[in-house]
Amino acid sequence: MAVEFNHTIVNSSDKEASARFLAGILGLGEPSSYGPFAVVQLANGTSLDFADAGGQPRTQHYAFLVSEDEFDQIHARIVERGLTYWADPFHRQEREINTNDGGRGLYWDDPDGHNLEILTVPYGGWPSA
Repeated sequence: MAVEFNHTIVNSSDKEASARFLAGILGLGEPSSYGPFAVVQLANGTSLDFADAGGQPRTQHYAFLVSEDEFDQIHARIVERGLTYWADPFHRQEREINTNDGGRGLYWDDPDGHNLEILTVPYGGWPSA
């Protein structure tokens, strides 16, 4: 069996609110519950399992590879909600979109300060066939 990434736990101050925030911005279905987690299911069979951290969690980075159409829809939801976004992970290029590797990308923060990213081309570009 090949090794595949299955899920990760995202610590949050309010697991339900954080999971709904991410699902809403990405245009995904409502989060489900599994044990102590609020689960956001992604298209490739992986999930982000939100857990209450019992305080302010240490921030992490989560990146999502999306199509060009999905990028436009997600960007529109970010703008519609009045969220600040950046072209870079260090939040220096506000309200800009990067064009790294021939695609588009941007970063924004979730309610707990996790640095979220969408990109249309993986780092380094698409592999040659």
